[in-house]
Amino acid sequence: MPQNPERWVGVFRLAVMLLLALGLAIPSTPSFAQAAGHVHVKIVKAGLLVGGGVGRGTLAYRGKTYPFKITGLSFGITAGATIGRLDGWASDIREVGDFAGTYSSVGGGFALVGGVTGAHLRNEKGVTIVLQGPKAGVELAANISQVTISLK
Repeated sequence: MPQNPERWVGVFRLAVMLLLALGLAIPSTPSFAQAAGHVHVKIVKAGLLVGGGVGRGTLAYRGKTYPFKITGLSFGITAGATIGRLDGWASDIREVGDFAGTYSSVGGGFALVGGVTGAHLRNEKGVTIVLQGPKAGVELAANISQVTISLK
């Protein structure tokens, strides 16, 4: 008994159409993937034993720019005053609201008129910020820092 090739073509077309319809019928779910954002910060710090700092910055995340303000305290050996412009990345962000929060860091640095600084911060939501850039001023620091970021 010879097989009808037109029948196999019809079965193949039906299978392709069913797969296509199934693919279109499954609802798409929002992505919960963690994304990274570019961070730019300008901060002014001063201190003697206990240091403090304030600044502002922007987070570029998923095609939008979000301004934020930053405040911080450091405890340990701190002496001097600096102004820094830092650039870097924030990672493990699920939604933009995760960026705001309290970050902690342990670090140190030295600047005499000018220098380079860096920071590695992590908040309670798991967001990590890595920053680096030039700073101007005079500072000697070896401390524990706590930084609060608030979206504007």
